[in-house]
Amino acid sequence: MLVKDVMTRNPVTVTPETTVTEAKNLMTRSKVGKLPVVDKNGTLVGIITGNDLVKATPSDATTLDMFELSYLLSKLTVEKVMRKDVKVVGENETIEEAALLMADYSISSLPVITNNLVVGIITEGDLFKAFIDMFGTRYAGVRATFVMGDIPGALNQVTQRLAQIQCNIVSLVTADLLNSNERKVTVKVTDITPEQLETVIADCGAKLLDIRTV
Repeated sequence: MLVKDVMTRNPVTVTPETTVTEAKNLMTRSKVGKLPVVDKNGTLVGIITGNDLVKATPSDATTLDMFELSYLLSKLTVEKVMRKDVKVVGENETIEEAALLMADYSISSLPVITNNLVVGIITEGDLFKAFIDMFGTRYAGVRATFVMGDIPGALNQVTQRLAQIQCNIVSLVTADLLNSNERKVTVKVTDITPEQLETVIADCGAKLLDIRTV
């Protein structure tokens, strides 16, 4: 699955000259927590978040009156408070690459860039939706997690056995283990009983960790 398959296209953006007040109102109206900042050519120059706006707003302890406060905010522009070192991703990158960037840099969204122009934005929420789809969460079936040898053809034994009994694999995901000679596998299958799936796993020499009807 690629970034372009899950991103929000044509995201709401602001310019460096947008005031903090305007940016805050735009976030509220659009129900977003981040705004890519683009120049007149549409090139990304920064990003501003709800937290950035909060930090830029005087605290309740300020001695400024409402008139002075409103005047100050009307003059403060996004350019003064935006983050300029923005991590980005291309629309043809995999969602795994996007997730890795978010995890490594502790960020919750990435502008999506094509030819230096902002064409979308991908967020943690988009990745959660992709995660749900990859695991076939919305489908009923039998879900099993097991550990098997990380050797060529090992997983093929399982899929061939499942094909022989004419069931349908809804999702199949593998993950690394500390032991580099093994992998953890999670599979969801329809048109099969838990007992049948447990037998298939055992016959293929794998160790069952969990099995349930979902």
